[in-house]
Amino acid sequence: MTLNAVVGSWSPILWSGRNGMIIRRMPIPPDYEERVYAGVLGKIIGVYLGRPFEGWSHRRIEADLGPIEGYVHERLGKPLVVADDDISGTFTFARALEDHGVSPDLLAEQIGRTWLNYLIEERTILWWGGMGTSTEHTAFLRLKHGISAPDSGSIETNGHVVAEQIGSQIFIDSWAMIAPGEPELAARLARAAASVSHDGEAIYGAQVVAAMESAAFFEADMDTLIDEGLRHIPDESLIAQLIHDIREWHSLDGDWRTTFERIEATYGYDRYGGGCHMIPNHAVIILALLYGEGDFGRSLMVANTAGWDTDCNSGNVGCLLGLRGGLAAIDGGDVDWRGPVADRLYKISADGGDAVTDAVQETGRLVAMGRSLLRTDAEVPRSTRYHFELPGSVQGFALDAGGSQDPDTGSPDTVPRTLTNVSGHSAHGSRSLAIPFGADMDGPVRAGVYVFALLEDLEQPGYHMTLSSSLYEGHTIHAEVELDTGVGSQVGVALFVEVYPHKSGAEPRRCSGEVTMLVAGDRTQLHWTIPFTGGLPVLRVGLEIHCDAGGFGTVYLDTLTWDGAPSCRLLGSGLAERGAPVGWTDGVDRVLLGEGGEQLTLIHNEGRGLLINGSRQWADYRFTTSVSPHMAAEAGIAVRVGGMQRWVGLLLCPQGKVRLVACVDGDPIVQEADLNWQSGEWFDLQVTVRGKKLRAAVDGRELFVIDDISLRGGGVALVCSEGRTFFRDTVVQAVSAD
Repeated sequence: MTLNAVVGSWSPILWSGRNGMIIRRMPIPPDYEERVYAGVLGKIIGVYLGRPFEGWSHRRIEADLGPIEGYVHERLGKPLVVADDDISGTFTFARALEDHGVSPDLLAEQIGRTWLNYLIEERTILWWGGMGTSTEHTAFLRLKHGISAPDSGSIETNGHVVAEQIGSQIFIDSWAMIAPGEPELAARLARAAASVSHDGEAIYGAQVVAAMESAAFFEADMDTLIDEGLRHIPDESLIAQLIHDIREWHSLDGDWRTTFERIEATYGYDRYGGGCHMIPNHAVIILALLYGEGDFGRSLMVANTAGWDTDCNSGNVGCLLGLRGGLAAIDGGDVDWRGPVADRLYKISADGGDAVTDAVQETGRLVAMGRSLLRTDAEVPRSTRYHFELPGSVQGFALDAGGSQDPDTGSPDTVPRTLTNVSGHSAHGSRSLAIPFGADMDGPVRAGVYVFALLEDLEQPGYHMTLSSSLYEGHTIHAEVELDTGVGSQVGVALFVEVYPHKSGAEPRRCSGEVTMLVAGDRTQLHWTIPFTGGLPVLRVGLEIHCDAGGFGTVYLDTLTWDGAPSCRLLGSGLAERGAPVGWTDGVDRVLLGEGGEQLTLIHNEGRGLLINGSRQWADYRFTTSVSPHMAAEAGIAVRVGGMQRWVGLLLCPQGKVRLVACVDGDPIVQEADLNWQSGEWFDLQVTVRGKKLRAAVDGRELFVIDDISLRGGGVALVCSEGRTFFRDTVVQAVSAD
């Protein structure tokens, strides 16, 4: 049944005024979460597929690679899962709703402030190609210098060529996923988001994609979806004319290559300025959707074989078809699209503890925003990070290399087993992760997931990787597992972590918790607190399985999680051999690690710099460090940090002042006191946050107490403004909530 059949209109939602009441005339789709998951997967699969040959011409692709009918990264010697602006921007900029209030009236100005919060200049999310070359970099500089959105992206400010590049379209899918079956709302939010950096035809292209994706929750017919996209843009726009032309050519040609030749001649790159214009690439999206006829693999083949901005176009096409057809659309062909990806994605922003994530976690966030936005009876969000409830999800878990025994014959398999998502064996839902084991494997069987990036990932060319782990020394991990009923001997299970290598070329250091013995059919909960890591980030976490000779079977992982703030040292001896402060999200111009790994020097040339650690899941903790400013305008610490412009800080300031600053898209001084501090002296700074209350002290003397912090969670940061500052003895200690 189509949406039109349900409501007779493409406008099932009404709102009025700021934070106005929404009247929804139809329910959110019953499979909303699974469809969003398919949309997220379609997005990242499309991006990973097209990224290795981004920018190639159609002729070069055909000559060197042939039709793109599956992943080609290995042929080109490139990794599959990489940091990419299409992915980071899509799942970061939608957080404007979380940060500024979930409302259909979200403003471009608020989304622009979200850019300033999550972007670290020259480092996160964007292609930093320079003023007048990179549209997004140009818009960021406008925002930075006080030009608010939408003026920051307007034609009047930046000119037609810069304002009409492709970037508005590549970040737009999230707005459709939080507005299921609401194309009017999706197009409105897309316009607000796109206008931060773009204008004119670039906004129209973004609105078409967002409206089509929103409608795809209820409508499968491609022509109807395209009609819906057109409904939200002017008939006289170039995007509308382009779509009309391609539809006509499609009806005449019957071959996508012939139609693409017409596109090249009429709307090709040679007709438009800049490096990556909206018009040619929007044409490729429409081409792929029409000739793909709803088939996921064929549509991606057309989008990628056509060339130009392959990862961007393929990402939009993949997302739309995932939303339209669900997981069946992705799983239904001959190519294993999901297996190599394993849900994994990087989301690189100033909120570095949220960088290593997966399609399931991002789905949960988008669905929560969507339900809140549409004022539905929201389901209670799952509190566990890894739960495997979505069909086929593995959330980045992988089995260590090695073989296992065949359950029928007991003889070693020639092909190693893999992890599978299965029905049952869950006390909290309906699915779990099946981990096969066999005693012939070399040592314990381990299934784990990365929570930080490997060195080879950090050093990949392309988009900058600055991030923090999400798991720390002092965190307590909780997991629930079940042993297969067919196992004939005792099996041991334990939690483990791997710690980032202490020097280049070294192996990660593995630590394991106590082994719990199980017999067939047993279910148990595991709890383990991570020991000392020497200031190095936790790299990987998971479950290890021990069995006797000849044993084999399956352990089912139901859930694995941790929460709250840890108790740990954020600097330590483990960093000394690395010679760099690994695990900090770097928002300062230069960071130097002192001898022994216990001291940092921060140098920031202009404005305020933050070196950030931790994540939004941290709420109640005490943060202490010793600070010695040297020709710095400000020096201090920040708590509840959720980006470059969302935190509360205790800062040593000019004229012998110490200030408590609440930076939430602004910079109000909450309280101020005299300290008469001198450059070169050391001061012990301490801030404790518990619930809504904050207490701040210098050298053991409590100076500030506030009872109503607006920020509910976030990591910590070392702060240095326009100068040089030394930091040492940097410790986080979890405290109990109120």
